[in-house]
Amino acid sequence: MSANALEVVALEYCHDTAARVQNLAALPWFTLLDSCRFATSGGRYDIAVWDPVATLTTFGARTVITDASGSRESSGDPFDLIREHLGDDPQHDFLPFVGGAVGAFSYDLARNLEQLPTRALDDLELPDMAVGIYRQALVVDHEGSSAWFIHRGLSTDAVHGCVQQLAIPRTMTPATFASDFTVTSPVCPDISFTEYSNAFSRIKNYIRDGDCYQVNYAQRFSARAAGNAWDAYQRLRLRNAAPYAAFLRLPMGDVVCSSPERFLQVRSGRVETKPIKGTRSRSAEPRLDEALAAELTSSQKDRAENLMIVDLLRNDLGKSCTTGSVSVPKLFELESFARVHHLVSTVTADVPHDKHALDILRDCFPGGSITGAPKLRAMEIIEELEPTRRSIYCGAVGYISDDGQMDTNIAIRTLLFTGQQLHCWAGGGIVADSRLDEEYQESFNKAAALLSVFNDAEVPNLGR
Repeated sequence: MSANALEVVALEYCHDTAARVQNLAALPWFTLLDSCRFATSGGRYDIAVWDPVATLTTFGARTVITDASGSRESSGDPFDLIREHLGDDPQHDFLPFVGGAVGAFSYDLARNLEQLPTRALDDLELPDMAVGIYRQALVVDHEGSSAWFIHRGLSTDAVHGCVQQLAIPRTMTPATFASDFTVTSPVCPDISFTEYSNAFSRIKNYIRDGDCYQVNYAQRFSARAAGNAWDAYQRLRLRNAAPYAAFLRLPMGDVVCSSPERFLQVRSGRVETKPIKGTRSRSAEPRLDEALAAELTSSQKDRAENLMIVDLLRNDLGKSCTTGSVSVPKLFELESFARVHHLVSTVTADVPHDKHALDILRDCFPGGSITGAPKLRAMEIIEELEPTRRSIYCGAVGYISDDGQMDTNIAIRTLLFTGQQLHCWAGGGIVADSRLDEEYQESFNKAAALLSVFNDAEVPNLGR
């Protein structure tokens, strides 16, 4: 068998992949792409990777490539550099991932794609892209109740060792982790109410003057923390399971993500994106929960915002997809998660034979649901008004397979743990009829919900 040939080893199926891979979670560049199928029906596949053969880390216009031969720098396009490290396999019948690139794409990677002003402070100094190239992975298909260890070129002994590492734990409970992650200070926003109010007024003026229709404005919340971020991820997935969740153990920090939103999927020559616009909290009381869902589906404001982003994404897909193939099979569909109802639309298109999944990702990045419309002008306003860079927030986490398949999320509901600092972001789309107090409070509510997994994480009611 060729050293580059794909070998697929069938494993016993396990419904909780996080419990299965917890012994690998401390490894550098370990990543779990988690559908949280144990608690939600929204996802299908889990993918876990570790021990990359190469890593690509982008800072501005410079990408550091590290592999067995050492490290070197390139000023090339980051998406092209990933493409150079991928194979050209034919698409596999039942595997979504056959090896390839897995990692994080920061919102600020957009600076490699668009001419944006430089005003927001880059105080975290984290990479704009952190991607590993992997030749081994655990792939789980929950719909088919199947699991596989895939690899290229490992020895028989190495394969045996990996299969042993992936053995199902004897105790299969969703909470097989140590509770050693704590938030050790109050959680503080990076701006005051006055600063938020001033930014809100500027956005309203831009909308009134015709610069834009919507701007997604966010603020960052920070606190000191200690312990293992894998513990934080385990707790978060139990409390707020989401179909596009992820955990990444990167050298520059750990990413803990509980995203409900797909950015881009490429499968069998088709691309799909599922923007979310419109949210209501869920209630434990069934009648009230139904009423909240009905209120969301009938809200003209939420439907208008959703349609605005659908049109933006149709335009983005039209840049590289087959002319005339862009369609909207689902518009304003209600999707319910553990804590919220969402209004979700689905946009699809055909991928031309001369285009790669990375071309689609480049042309659509970052996702329009977290910028505003029109996209470039909204991003310019975000850069003007948000005091610090977004880093991973509103970027994407996902994979690009050697056979051209791809799936990525929108990195919302995401925690970043770097050093002894914990950061998260929260915000929302500001439109002409948005109200200051409601939007401001919503950002605190979203942060509080994300941090509620830590009993000692005190998020103030209002920052005034």
